[in-house]
Amino acid sequence: MSARTSDGRRRHHGVVTAAVCVVLLLLGAGLVRHHVTQPFRIPSASMESTLQVGDVILVDRSLRGTAEHGQVVVFDGTGYFGTEGTAGGDHWVKRVIALGGERVSCCNEEGAITVDGDPIHEPYLPPGTAPSEVEFDLLVPEDRMFVLGDNRTDSTDSRHLLGAPGGGMVPVDRVVGPVTRIVWPLSRADVI
Repeated sequence: MSARTSDGRRRHHGVVTAAVCVVLLLLGAGLVRHHVTQPFRIPSASMESTLQVGDVILVDRSLRGTAEHGQVVVFDGTGYFGTEGTAGGDHWVKRVIALGGERVSCCNEEGAITVDGDPIHEPYLPPGTAPSEVEFDLLVPEDRMFVLGDNRTDSTDSRHLLGAPGGGMVPVDRVVGPVTRIVWPLSRADVI
């Protein structure tokens, strides 16, 4: 066997190994995106000051179909929130205020939103922002959630869609996952 043949086989083996590694990395990235985490870009001001236009966020897909009070979640709003979401496409990003079976109202004498009569503390609202200029008092249907944007003066959310098809209250099983962190721009990288 000549040195030339041996070198050719080594090169061929190296190319095959590199190709296999690239394919495995792409498969791994696809599995992570589908089952573990997914990025979204924020195209609107509805979640300011928590999330800014242009922020890239990561969503924990391992918790899809679940929601907790106060969480910022990305959900598929198709049929409930219109056709163009605030996280791109039919996906929206909002904060969970109330869940199925709870009564959510705005506002009590102190100007706070209440859930089952208890005022909620909202430190994420921009200074000077009222919890809501829209009055509401409703029982959230089972397996649904009532969601609001943090920028209450510039957010299409459950308050504004109460009379629309779907009633503005989204099924919890439409949750893609909670937002875990901002990853871009680097100057804003932070855990949510």
